[in-house]
Amino acid sequence: MSKNISVGFAMCGSFCTLEKAISQMEDLTLKGYNITPVMSFNAHNTDTRFGTAQSFIERVEGICGKPIICSIEDAEPIGPKKMFDALVIAPATGNTIAKICFGITDTPVTMAAKAHIRGEKPVIIALSTNDALSGNASNIGTLLNRKNIYFVPFGQDDPVKKPRSMAADMTKIEDTIKAALERKQIQPILL
Repeated sequence: MSKNISVGFAMCGSFCTLEKAISQMEDLTLKGYNITPVMSFNAHNTDTRFGTAQSFIERVEGICGKPIICSIEDAEPIGPKKMFDALVIAPATGNTIAKICFGITDTPVTMAAKAHIRGEKPVIIALSTNDALSGNASNIGTLLNRKNIYFVPFGQDDPVKKPRSMAADMTKIEDTIKAALERKQIQPILL
């Protein structure tokens, strides 16, 4: 099934979960998925204690064998050209979730989502945000009810030190893609 599936894999600046997302990207590539990487401005340009932007860029481009879409202009044709069967956003920050919820397209990732949804194709969100159970709870709720948006199952990642934080189980990305391509939300959503 995976041999002919084309997936956009968009990454945002939840730097503590980038490694988990990239590991899943690599796994999907090894299984035969045709992966095209997309990065937000922050993911593409910011060095952090989790690694340099350049090291992430080199690793991602090496895995996918193609350059990263890292500008709004390069993300816009995703919809008209019908580039992907599915678009995965992993990790999806609270900032990106809010922007998708309100139709704001000011990053390569939000433009990729807007362009992809235009073609009535599935967008898979693997959230990673410290405000999932506070400022972004209503945005997550809205997107859970929106057509063509599917969530990778998620749960609290550190209830004691970060009681409002939630993160997706990145190991469930492939299962979520498969379900979304059949227009189904993988269950359970909450872990």
